[in-house]
Amino acid sequence: MRSLHLIVFIIISLLVKASKSDDGFCSAPSIDEKTKPIYWKVTNPTLSPSHLQGFQIFSYYHTNVLFSSCHSVSCRIGTNTLGAYLITPAMGSHFVMYFAKMKGMSSSGLPPKNIERLVFVVEGAVTLTNTSCSSQKLTVDSYAYLPPNFYHSLDCVESATLVVFERRYEHLGSHTTEFIVGSTDKQPLLETPGEVFELRKLLPASLAYDFNIHIMDFQPGEFLNVKEVHFNQHGLLLLEGQGLYRLGDNWYPVEAGDVIWMAPFVPQWYAALGKTRSRYLLYKDVNRNPL
Repeated sequence: MRSLHLIVFIIISLLVKASKSDDGFCSAPSIDEKTKPIYWKVTNPTLSPSHLQGFQIFSYYHTNVLFSSCHSVSCRIGTNTLGAYLITPAMGSHFVMYFAKMKGMSSSGLPPKNIERLVFVVEGAVTLTNTSCSSQKLTVDSYAYLPPNFYHSLDCVESATLVVFERRYEHLGSHTTEFIVGSTDKQPLLETPGEVFELRKLLPASLAYDFNIHIMDFQPGEFLNVKEVHFNQHGLLLLEGQGLYRLGDNWYPVEAGDVIWMAPFVPQWYAALGKTRSRYLLYKDVNRNPL
């Protein structure tokens, strides 16, 4: 099976090198990316017309797997904020993943009772205020975990785009979660035996937490060493770069701004293509019995 992965990967790599057109997936747009802020492609995807400002419906199903490119159906979240739901329980997930595009002078609302929330900033900046009335500024690549029933407010003066995860918290004995604010670059690199990618986790690995968010970095040509199959659910946002994702028996070219929901026991594998690092953010449920 691994030999098949390598053969497919080599073929795709040769196609990338041979392509001279600007129209294909593997051809980067004629924009100097060095002058753009990190994660700019998430809010300016290749497939999205400029007049839609990144909100384009482009999705399809395959055997209980949803692959969604760009953003999905939109709704209002909080004050002066446009939301785009990407993953919901209607698909079979037990969590919600959505984009919140906050406009100038906007504020967030609170999640329902017993719902925990994690926000990750992909564009702009917001100010987070908690129960002690202390305020912290969250900029691109920073995040906050808000425990269930924890009062907070996210306020935006200019504009910002957040990716938000919410789920009903599963209590385990006397364990409780804590309010956390952090940034990706402050999280340590973790050991990945047998693998070549770089891994960071945004939340503690303790039993109190029923999910975690992984940040995974692949250099061009790097790939997962094994095809993974497990009972965990995933919600994935490709933050940077491009690559090839296997889901079930199908292979999908992906690029920054694409979102994938992986149901339990769906075979999955990834290889990074292109000339720059690819990075994705991955939701994973942990520390709870699947029953």
